[in-house]
Amino acid sequence: MDAESLTGIYREIAKAISVDVAIELHKLFRGQQIIFPQRLYDQEYIEEYVKSHYNGHNVRELARMFDYSDRRIRQIIRLVRTEKSN
Repeated sequence: MDAESLTGIYREIAKAISVDVAIELHKLFRGQQIIFPQRLYDQEYIEEYVKSHYNGHNVRELARMFDYSDRRIRQIIRLVRTEKSN
């Protein structure tokens, strides 16, 4: 079986990843509508990552990593600092 044997989204998944993954997704989720959020990472993970990797000069790097604005990363830094002081 190859990707061309599949229909619609399963064909796309098979081409991008593998036929086996497309078949497994079909088994797990067939008949359901799945919406993939724009954000890949959990907010708690991002907060922990920023907390442990922020060095005072890498706001832009962190923002790019998570597809956030510099302003949002600074908000997370303030939030983490506030939680730390309490």
